[in-house]
Amino acid sequence: MLFDVLTIFPDLFVSPLEEGILRKARQEGKIRIELTDIRDFAEDRHATTDDRPFGGGEGMVMKPDPLAAAVEKVRAGGNTGKVILLTPQGRQYTQDIARELTAEKSLILVCGRYEGVDERFRAAFCDDEISIGDYILTGGELAAMVLIDSVTRLLPGVLGCPDSAGKDTFSRRLLKHPQYTRPRDFRGIEVPEVLMNGNHAAIGAYRFIEAVRRTLARRPDLLIQEEFTPEEHRLLKKHGLLEAISTVKAGRPDGC
Repeated sequence: MLFDVLTIFPDLFVSPLEEGILRKARQEGKIRIELTDIRDFAEDRHATTDDRPFGGGEGMVMKPDPLAAAVEKVRAGGNTGKVILLTPQGRQYTQDIARELTAEKSLILVCGRYEGVDERFRAAFCDDEISIGDYILTGGELAAMVLIDSVTRLLPGVLGCPDSAGKDTFSRRLLKHPQYTRPRDFRGIEVPEVLMNGNHAAIGAYRFIEAVRRTLARRPDLLIQEEFTPEEHRLLKKHGLLEAISTVKAGRPDGC
């Protein structure tokens, strides 16, 4: 998969792309990441990519000309993928959107800055707009890194364990169950016995119930659209969790 990233700060990407899973995925040819400096397409000797907003107001706005020229150059190089603007005004990023983007062969990621980009560029060139959360960053570079990382790990063969991505938090609308590793006794706190007995059915049931409990406690909103199998219903009833889930689904998560 090809990611073309348009930014005025390409050096911000150097270290993250040289570490961990992203580095390995690049070395193995599973992803390719190209960085384009928007300043290279500025039309004045100062490489200006922003200006004051018409009508007055705070801050600066990214100019449409360098952005458009950068996209056109990337397109001419063969990337025909969607143009995604990273902006607080975009649709909120989720695991479902990450999974959706894995179907693309290539993407063009535009890192917004300052008070945003000129509306004419957004309307004419952007196919999608994505926000990674309801908070403001200094620019879209960190958001682009989040998107690249989350999409890459879902691509076939990227993770060492094929089941890892399918059992992540948010692979369904449940937070992940508590995890334990060695030592068995940590400062007097033992690993739950059920995880030590080798009974995989019991372990699976325990992890499911603990995932539901954690989701109820921390993110009950996730459960509103979650569906459970008949066997999961039986387990939930056995552990007294059905009533709390019903309360959430009825729109009263504060009552759980």
